[in-house]
Amino acid sequence: MVGRLAGGRPGRTGDTPPVRKTVRGAKIAALPVAFAGRRAAGVGKRALGRSAAEIDADIQLRTAQHIFEVLGELKGCATKLGQLLSLYELALPAGLAEPYRLALAQLRESAPIMLPATVRAAMADGLGASWQWYFKEFDDRRAAAASIGQVHRAVWRDGRPVAVKLMYPGAREAVLGDLDQLRRISILATVFLPGADVKAVTEAICTSVRAELDYEAEAAHQQRFADAYADDPDFVIPQVITRRGDLVVSEWLSGTPVSRIIESGAPQERSRVGMLIIRFVLSSWQRTGLLYCDPHPGNFRVLPDGRLGVVDFGACTPWPYSGFIDSIGDIVDAVLNGGPADLDRAMRGHGFVAPGRSFDVHAVGAALARLCEPLTTPTFTLGTDWLRHQVVPFMDTRLTNPNRQLTMPPEYTPFARSLLTAMAVVCRLGTEGPVRSEFARWLPQLATAIERFDSTRDLPTDLGMVRRSRTAPPPRRFTVVS
Repeated sequence: MVGRLAGGRPGRTGDTPPVRKTVRGAKIAALPVAFAGRRAAGVGKRALGRSAAEIDADIQLRTAQHIFEVLGELKGCATKLGQLLSLYELALPAGLAEPYRLALAQLRESAPIMLPATVRAAMADGLGASWQWYFKEFDDRRAAAASIGQVHRAVWRDGRPVAVKLMYPGAREAVLGDLDQLRRISILATVFLPGADVKAVTEAICTSVRAELDYEAEAAHQQRFADAYADDPDFVIPQVITRRGDLVVSEWLSGTPVSRIIESGAPQERSRVGMLIIRFVLSSWQRTGLLYCDPHPGNFRVLPDGRLGVVDFGACTPWPYSGFIDSIGDIVDAVLNGGPADLDRAMRGHGFVAPGRSFDVHAVGAALARLCEPLTTPTFTLGTDWLRHQVVPFMDTRLTNPNRQLTMPPEYTPFARSLLTAMAVVCRLGTEGPVRSEFARWLPQLATAIERFDSTRDLPTDLGMVRRSRTAPPPRRFTVVS
């Protein structure tokens, strides 16, 4: 109850994630066994005359529901895996995606709730037995769910509205146990990412979740962003007030969740917000030396003055690899302005083709040309149909899929997570705007490639964009932090 700093109140029925390792391990281990059983049963059903499409749809439905039932209890890994599944669901045809959409909606609504007594105990662990002294008001009802905890609204002793982020009791031990089990269920990735490097995907998830257990690092990242974007005309990052153990207190941001803008915002507002998200993700590494890796809708708020508020900095990483920018420039230039030999040289030179391996450079070039469409025109609309046309062919399970001939340097994994997640949100918003100008502003190597492309086709070039790219200081280089 707001203003009630001691004592209890009748709590809603809630639960915390199961922490017994044997129970959690059994629940996760059941997923691939059940999936394999469904696939085997499908073979028998085909023999009885059921169509492949009907059987596959049934397998998708049952698998999605089973995943919800297990992940809904585990948390931590569940939330991150659920975010990846949401990207997959977005790329699927509407009929096939429906089971995942329903399961993910249930997953979001089923987050466990810490009861008031547990909340007060966690507050005492972080701030001491007299923790009430720090607050004028404290609401022991959860205001929002975080991946491994929850957020409470309060008023700090100096009158500032604040957000108090608490980790679920036992979450650290439980999640670390989940990570070991998660590595053993790589077969599930064949449901969502056919043909992917399953080991690399699993390790990326594990690294992401493990990093978010460190609230000290999260608070430091958030303050670094808050300092870099102080008084920015486009963005607001809440200041960190204190961090004690598994508790972080920061300024409260009041605004409209981007998820609501996606659902009911006017087209012009959706496009404006989408362009701001692109700008934030692309600008963050130059302004902070950190890559913001978790740009999903729940981490953005549109403030009353129109600025974009950003929260949750647990999934940040030091700018890991400066060569990424060069690789993007070389590959895009080869796609827009070169030929097969140029693309072959760029792909091999930056490690996207294993040494000594052949690949269908013409097919890969055609796929990349579709992906580069937003860079070929001053204004472009990024929508779910466009995204689906990029993702579905890439995830084609047939051996003839040329993307199976490619690889990705492991150091690019944080970039892939950040950009793909951001693009999924931007596409859900149906963003229309000067996409290529925004990319060229923060990735100057693209401006030269775009200018060359326009000059050979007698297209008007955004000269302001080119001038900015030429006069801007060179990108900052950051050393790898282990």
